[in-house]
Amino acid sequence: MENFDLTANLSWTPAAKAKLKNIPFFVRTQARQRIEDLARSADLQVITVEIVEQARVELGQ
Repeated sequence: MENFDLTANLSWTPAAKAKLKNIPFFVRTQARQRIEDLARSADLQVITVEIVEQARVELGQ
């Protein structure tokens, strides 16, 4: 796995936060980490619904 700047603050749009809340609580932490990793790998500062959906597709959900 690539090393990302884990100290970089990422912003979440309200719609992306709402999507995250729809993820079952017992996998939400892992999903959030994957979503943030995707955003960092794309050099994004703001997490949008599109990134959340991309992570969902990659995880097969």
